[in-house]
Amino acid sequence: MRRHPQFFSKIFAGPAKPVSSAGFAARLAGCYAANFTFIGIQMPFFPLWLSSQGLDAGDIGLALALPMTMRIVSIPIVSWEADRRGTLRGVLILCVGTAAILTALLGLGVGRAMIFILIGLYALAYSPTSPLLDAYALKGLAERGWSYGPVRLWGSAAFILGNVGGGLVAEIIAPGHLIWLIVTALVLATLSVFLLVPLSPDAVPRDAPVLRPSRLLRLPGVARVILAASLIQASHAVFYGFSVLQWRSEGYDAGVVGLLWATGVAAEIVLFAFSGRIPPRVPPAFLICLGGAGAVLRWMLLAFDPGGPLLFAAQTLHALSYAATYLGTVAFLMRVVPGGLVASAQGSLAIANGAVLALATMLAGFLYESHGAGAYFAMAGFAACGIAVALTLFRAPHAA
Repeated sequence: MRRHPQFFSKIFAGPAKPVSSAGFAARLAGCYAANFTFIGIQMPFFPLWLSSQGLDAGDIGLALALPMTMRIVSIPIVSWEADRRGTLRGVLILCVGTAAILTALLGLGVGRAMIFILIGLYALAYSPTSPLLDAYALKGLAERGWSYGPVRLWGSAAFILGNVGGGLVAEIIAPGHLIWLIVTALVLATLSVFLLVPLSPDAVPRDAPVLRPSRLLRLPGVARVILAASLIQASHAVFYGFSVLQWRSEGYDAGVVGLLWATGVAAEIVLFAFSGRIPPRVPPAFLICLGGAGAVLRWMLLAFDPGGPLLFAAQTLHALSYAATYLGTVAFLMRVVPGGLVASAQGSLAIANGAVLALATMLAGFLYESHGAGAYFAMAGFAACGIAVALTLFRAPHAA
């Protein structure tokens, strides 16, 4: 068979014709939409599939924590090398495509041990996707004079589609078949990455010492902002891992569960939509503290297992617990980290988030098994610790 040595290089090279700024934004919005549709399906309904395979609450907690641990291995290697080589799109294709193949293998009726092995391998492949995609978006949109928020909104909107659509599908198929719904979404996400446009290489020397994570963390306030954000984001562990199981056990059908998740993301979309109107004089540290306060209130409400309107009201606090924390963190890092190191900064943040979230998720599994909704009290403690760290950022040079 005749070989074509340039076959793969042509695939990874991207569109042959130049793409306008509007076309670039549209492709990026589609990529965010496809990836967040996958996440919107996988996050609430993957635990249901794990439960259908005979895993108990403790096993599910470990299975959900495993990807958060494995990302500590993959993200630094992938994100820092992507910065050095300027190959964000090519690396994204490898990450998402490999993850799709590994997830499909989960649906072949493997045993308990192989489930954990495949989840670990999947995590190695997919974990760098989020920081790399954010780095790609921040760099590419800045080059073309486009705002990040209006493009990122399509990801949040698609997350709702995944929540609600996944809930409707979960009502008509057996839990053991949910893995194929997840695989389908991940295949579509892979195709969307192929449509992205290559970026101009970052002008960062291959031997630049600032690429070392220890140097990044020594920049003013960077270590503290990453720790504060990680604690607040990790406080979502009980919600991410066990809210669906809890609500289903209380009689809520899958459609209502999807709407509950969609309510939180809708609130997130509103904050992203209006984030451009936040006065520049508002310190990023203030947004992080506001996010932590919203998290404490949210988990305290859910700890008392409310129902009806109060349950939906608690979900609107996702705009603070997740989105305000995220916006404050990104704004702080963009002020401090030198240009050309966006992926490295996002990678460092993702590593810390993964480490703390992994610990919180493992703890959440055991706390939920023994205390049910009372596990949310511990999550409020995580968020309160994040606020304490964020308060020290007001003394950092880039807090204001």
